[in-house]
Amino acid sequence: MTLAEEILRLAMDRGATVTCAESCTGGMVAAAITDVAGSSNVFERGFVTYSNAAKIEMLGVSPATLEAVGAVSEAVCREMAEGARARAGASLAVAISGIAGPGGSEFKPEGRVCFALAGPSDTTTQTVEFGALGRAQVRHAARDHALTLLRDGLIAL
Repeated sequence: MTLAEEILRLAMDRGATVTCAESCTGGMVAAAITDVAGSSNVFERGFVTYSNAAKIEMLGVSPATLEAVGAVSEAVCREMAEGARARAGASLAVAISGIAGPGGSEFKPEGRVCFALAGPSDTTTQTVEFGALGRAQVRHAARDHALTLLRDGLIAL
């Protein structure tokens, strides 16, 4: 069973819904979920917010937060996840923002990806250093990590 299939089964068992707010993965989490037949029972919409303007307009991310810490940060991911959850009316929302590469900087290296999971009672955040695996590999690793966060969040509901 794939992670997306597990998410669908768990969400249906719990009467829960899920959504996602994606930046560096560009819709890969939403695609993985909607690849599963019956996903419309638990997934109504997702948000691809690649630019800062999209994060502000679509998810309600604070311009002050973006200015203070930048898009690749746990603080911005927290606001992305909470905004997506509220706007989609979902039980759980996962958010992703990172440096897929090539490039990066001393302070935000290639392969750094921030995540947030917003649920009914709290939001958790984390940063994962995937390393300079190459753009495609970082994006796939970030997608899989986000799906794992959703699965684990559903298990905990």
